[in-house]
Amino acid sequence: MISYVSGTVSEKEAKFAIIDAGGVGYRVFATDDTLRQLKIGTGTKLKTHHVVREDTEELFGFLNEGDLKLFELLLSVPGIGPKTALNILNVATPETLRRSITSNETAYLTKISGIGKKTAEKIVLELKEKLGKGEEGTTLREEVDALEALKSLGYSHGEAREALKDLPKEITSTSDRVKHALKLLGK
Repeated sequence: MISYVSGTVSEKEAKFAIIDAGGVGYRVFATDDTLRQLKIGTGTKLKTHHVVREDTEELFGFLNEGDLKLFELLLSVPGIGPKTALNILNVATPETLRRSITSNETAYLTKISGIGKKTAEKIVLELKEKLGKGEEGTTLREEVDALEALKSLGYSHGEAREALKDLPKEITSTSDRVKHALKLLGK
């Protein structure tokens, strides 16, 4: 198993980066957030999950251990493969995903392409105990509503998600979240 890849980012594509490690270019699939943080020509170290199948080998890379562990937890759910797990992490921040699962809110999960109601329920059932109790603070519904409001104002999913991720925890109402996110997006 390959636990991590350390080297220079030589290329970036929509779904993966090529990491030159000791003269070997490793194609590492990653979330949009991870790919945004990687800069061509700079060094990086990605913690990886190595998938070996009969006809292919793939690496999935993460900048921190927490994201890797959540990815591996998603893989433990029957019917969730690595590409679907990565897709889930692209749509929802790890915090939002944990909150969604621990609070039994399958509606958020069904908004993810390829995740139907039964699969969302299976994810919640399989992972709720593993993730523990939910956090206090912003409810998932308020976070989803704020995300949808920003998207309806013309911001991309990634832009809206990034702005909402940087908000202080004490901002809990949907309207306050949207106002503060708009200030961040306007800078």
